[in-house]
Amino acid sequence: MFKKDPLQIIAFQGYGTDTHFYARGRALEDESIDLENQNTWHLIINTWKRFETDEIKNVGINIKLPDGKILKGQTDRDGYYKVEANLDALAKLANDEGWLPFELSYSDVNIKRTIQNNNRFPGEILIPSTKAQFGVASDIDDTILHTGVVSTLKWKVIYNSVFKHAKNRIPLEGAADFYHKLHRGASGKNANPIFYVSHSPWNLYRYLELFLKQNNFPKGPILLRSMSNLLKRKKQDEKPQKQKEILNLLKTYPDLPFILIGDSGEHDPDIYMEIAEEFPDRILAIYLRSVKHKKRMLRVKGLIENYKTTEVLLVESSDQATKHAKKHGFIS
Repeated sequence: MFKKDPLQIIAFQGYGTDTHFYARGRALEDESIDLENQNTWHLIINTWKRFETDEIKNVGINIKLPDGKILKGQTDRDGYYKVEANLDALAKLANDEGWLPFELSYSDVNIKRTIQNNNRFPGEILIPSTKAQFGVASDIDDTILHTGVVSTLKWKVIYNSVFKHAKNRIPLEGAADFYHKLHRGASGKNANPIFYVSHSPWNLYRYLELFLKQNNFPKGPILLRSMSNLLKRKKQDEKPQKQKEILNLLKTYPDLPFILIGDSGEHDPDIYMEIAEEFPDRILAIYLRSVKHKKRMLRVKGLIENYKTTEVLLVESSDQATKHAKKHGFIS
C-alpha cells in the first residue's frame, strides 16, 4: 500500500480593503517540491509535480485573523478556496506596508491524514496604504521575466519552465529597480501596491513567487488562473482572465488610479487599451515592453499610433520607462 502524502494548504497572496477581506489558495497533498534543487532531473520531476497535483476537494478550512476572528470557507472540486467577508477596520491589523497576516487550517480535525505544520499555515493579504498614489498591475511573462512567449509553438516557455530553476531565470534588466521606484512613488514613502497578473496557471505560483523574491522585486499579490480555465474554451464575449483580474482591482479600489505594464508580444495592448476605454480617468499610463517580433511590433504600433485615451509608451528598456515616470511625477 502506498503511503499517502501529508496535507498542506498553500495561501496565495491576496488583497482587500479596510472593510473587505478576500483570500485565495489551494488545499493539496504535499508533493515535496524542492524549490532549491537545480539538478535537471529534479527540475523535470518538480515540473511534473506542479501540474500533477493531488488536490483536497470539498473540505472546510478556517482562516484565523490576528484579532482572533475566524472566517470559514470550503475548497472546490479542484482544491481551490476563495474566502470573502465584509468586516470593519481590517487596516488596523496590517503592518506599515499594508500586509495583514492570518493563519489557515483544515476545519475538520478528524481528517484521517497527516497534516503538516500542526495544521497551521501562514497567509496574508495586502490592504493598500492610504498614502498610496496609484496601483500598478504588471504582466510577468516577457515583461519582467524572459519567457519566449512569442517563440514558435512557445517552445521557449516550455523549455524555460521545465529546465530552468526559478533562481536562474533572468529578469529583464532594470525591471526590479523600476518597480521599487513605482512602489515608493513620488514621496519615496507612498507604498503604492504592485499586483502581478499573468496568464500562467496557479500551479506555477510558488515558482513565480520565488523568482520575484530572488530577484528583489517588490512584494505583491500574484494573480494567475486555474488549469481548468486554461483548458476551457472561452465564450465569445468572455474577457480574458487577466482582464477580469485588473477590472476587479479597479472596482476594489475605486479611488486608486493605475499604471498598467505589459509587453507587445501577446494580448496586453488590446486588453490594456480596452480597460483604459472603460476607465479613462483611472489609467495613468500604459508601458509596453517591445518584443523581438517584427509583425507583432508593427501591429502594436498601428494600434497605439492614434490612441488618445491614455498615454501608451513602447519601451525598449526599463530606463525609458523610468524617465517617463519621473517626468510625469509618478516617481521621484
